[in-house]
Amino acid sequence: MASPTLAPYGSWKSPITPDLIASGTITLGQIALDGDDVYWVETRPAEGGRNVVVRWRAASGASDFIPPPFNARTRAHEYGGGSFLVSDGTVYFVNFADQQIYRHTGEGAPEPVTAGEKRRYADGILDPQRKRLISVREEHAAGGHEPVNSLVTIRLDGEGAEKVLVSGNDFYSSPRLSPDGCQLGWLAWNHPNMPWDGTELWVGELRADGSLGNKDLVAGGMEESVLQPEWSPDGLLHFISDRSGWWNLYRWREGEIEALTPMAAEFGRPPWVFATSTYGFESSNRIVCTFVREGRWRVALLETRTRRVEEIETAYTDIREVRVSAGHAVLCAGSPNTPSSIVRLELRSGRLQVLRRSSDIPIDPAFFSLPEPIEFPTEGGKSAHAFFYAPRNPDYTASAGELPPLLVRSHGGPTSATSTGLLWDIQYWTSRGFAVLDVNYGGSSDYGREYRQRLNGAWGVVDVDDCVNGAHYLVEKGTVDGDRLAIRGGSAGGYTTLCALTFRQAFRAGASYYGIGDLEALVRDTHKFEARYLDRLVGPYPERRDVYRERSPIHFTERLSCPVIFFQGLDDPVVPPNQAEMMVAALRAKGLPVAYLAFAGEQHGFRRAETIKRCLEAELYFYSRVFGFELADPLEPVGIENL
Repeated sequence: MASPTLAPYGSWKSPITPDLIASGTITLGQIALDGDDVYWVETRPAEGGRNVVVRWRAASGASDFIPPPFNARTRAHEYGGGSFLVSDGTVYFVNFADQQIYRHTGEGAPEPVTAGEKRRYADGILDPQRKRLISVREEHAAGGHEPVNSLVTIRLDGEGAEKVLVSGNDFYSSPRLSPDGCQLGWLAWNHPNMPWDGTELWVGELRADGSLGNKDLVAGGMEESVLQPEWSPDGLLHFISDRSGWWNLYRWREGEIEALTPMAAEFGRPPWVFATSTYGFESSNRIVCTFVREGRWRVALLETRTRRVEEIETAYTDIREVRVSAGHAVLCAGSPNTPSSIVRLELRSGRLQVLRRSSDIPIDPAFFSLPEPIEFPTEGGKSAHAFFYAPRNPDYTASAGELPPLLVRSHGGPTSATSTGLLWDIQYWTSRGFAVLDVNYGGSSDYGREYRQRLNGAWGVVDVDDCVNGAHYLVEKGTVDGDRLAIRGGSAGGYTTLCALTFRQAFRAGASYYGIGDLEALVRDTHKFEARYLDRLVGPYPERRDVYRERSPIHFTERLSCPVIFFQGLDDPVVPPNQAEMMVAALRAKGLPVAYLAFAGEQHGFRRAETIKRCLEAELYFYSRVFGFELADPLEPVGIENL
């Protein structure tokens, strides 16, 4: 076996190439079960980011169910989710191009079910007794007025007629029909709350004519977040609530709420998208659930009569979806050295069958850097959480006295969390000799409501403190090079990046992916779902306009003193391009090194293979010029002004 080649950190040659990541990986999403058949959504960069509904059958394996150019992606809430449902071999899905619902049996062309203009649909369910769909509808009126959200019924007899079933709240999600078809449960919430702040769980009686009768408020409010209502096979309503400080499972029986999992663990995730699922019923008394503790997701069986939670041992540490039928569960799961996959779990034997992997990139696991959970001190005598990835490449080593450069990774959201699954964008860097610190700053999910609320009134402060303190922690330990620290992030993580580069002097470079430079511009221009998000994170606007200005990097560019590269989709409705362009102009005027790459046709989060590849290569090229190391492979240059 050859000895590793001696080379500086950052200059190592890696088999984890941008081409492999961009074209050899897909994103796996929403799962649905239909008898023994399994359906899911694949987002394919090689097809321009098209979302394809795939069906798996035991006899024939996986195959595409909807044909091109159809794209199963809804724009409701802009982030989408809940784009399809399936029943008896028929799929109903929202097509991205026109945002209409289509019906497809697998034969011929999909047929439109709806025909309304300026309407978006999501999170639909079938009401088979009444031959209709029940769906969230987001109606966009002309004249710039805020969209109107409601729950509607959609006839399936060929007319596609729609009727409003529930209205009056700002937002709705999760319509769920009882097994006998006589009751409907749903979630509702209003500005300024986001669904992880406070929601209400309602149950209404469905009359014979399909209209809604008496309604009862079951749980929730301004300070209680209720997620994922589901009916058990015997007709008991279950849900997730953080009333204890942790998202735990509850059920509603005879007008009383019973706690099923009183644990210091999270059984839910922030519902950025519709139709997320973290538990399901194997039978009336057995639930397959997933929960996260200390940053690691687990699978368990909950016996509801005894309240006993029995963990099912698997190698998976990040579980995004679970759907359950008698004897089986289907997961979207991954681990630090296993790509995210659709996995069928046989509950009796524990046997796992992989139905689809998000990547079949043939990489030797020796190149994978594994996440080390760390807890480090931060402001106010508190501690914060992160995962540290050391440089790893069996073909290379650095000189004994050299320390690696560090990339601090700030996740989006900000009410979200990073993953312990195999993240190719992290392995791209660590296999080239970078260390990566993936920070779950205060405000992140997975650590309870109190940790999640640390960011209230303190966005742009707490998150930045935690990223800076995490980097300093590693420098003080002698783990990384304190003179080669960079920070990168997308969306809200891009805002944290820009704040850190503007208001602190810890980093030598940064990369902002569709990041926010002007909070005022964001609050004025953003979409309905997030229109009042900043009320809690920053303060009400315009009453606290002073705080918005104080925390907007665009107003303090004179404090910037290091190079920054910006990546921006020109069709981004969440963070419009003018956010990046204002920051670039300010850096250009100041004479600081700056690069700007804009991509036509890309929205919030890049989906196209050519965009993903270009960004990875451009960011590496940028750091090579800033930190002064040679590249292992020639890359297309990036225009860096003022360098």
